[in-house]
Amino acid sequence: MLRTSTGGAGHGTATADDRAMSIGTVLVQLRDEFPEVTISKIRFLEAEGLIEPQRTPSGYRKFSSADVERLAQVLRMQRDHYLPLKVIRGHLDALARGEDVPLPVGGQRDLGEGSWDADPGGVTAARIGRAELLAAAEVTEEQLGEWESYGLIPSTAEGAYDAEMVTVARLVADLGRFGLEPRHLRAMRAAADREAGLVEQVVAPLRRHRNPQTRAHAEATAKELAELSVRLHSALVQTALGIRLH
Repeated sequence: MLRTSTGGAGHGTATADDRAMSIGTVLVQLRDEFPEVTISKIRFLEAEGLIEPQRTPSGYRKFSSADVERLAQVLRMQRDHYLPLKVIRGHLDALARGEDVPLPVGGQRDLGEGSWDADPGGVTAARIGRAELLAAAEVTEEQLGEWESYGLIPSTAEGAYDAEMVTVARLVADLGRFGLEPRHLRAMRAAADREAGLVEQVVAPLRRHRNPQTRAHAEATAKELAELSVRLHSALVQTALGIRLH
């Protein structure tokens, strides 16, 4: 079981002998106490400012033990007290400042604040509501509606969104500042769907395996393949454009 402190762990604070961990290693450490946690959930909590892991020069996240402790505190307060992320962030930041503050009173969990929702395949994923997506990505209702019409920001049948859509929305907005409209980005979406299909072909046998550990390994395998795919795509685009990053 994960051992965490109850005090206020700072963002990314590390001791001299602290060993940096990958997001996959963090997931394994958290899974004993939080079997429903996913990589998407961890990314979402980072996007919301609950944790700030360091990044390697190549962009990979590296988590300290303090980051893992803080993640566990966040997950525990969501699970046991149904607290919204804004309240959790304020509470942990107050603890980090050395303030002796009581734990706030929570409410009922719903899709409005980064809740966990089981998808049809039985995999628990981080889901957020429309209002939360708009706020987190800092985009307008009109922008989101247009992106949805081009299939760039899909939602579930219940009207919720995968937490990763926050990152997608921000990137679409950033590209828009260079004059790239949603219609120009449909090809990127189609390419992403094709790459996802290739990854799914590889991990599908793992997900159907009788061994629970093998099925659990499917997500880590899919994550690694996705990262390799992204790196290959980036290298191919840079090569095609003659870009040299030094």
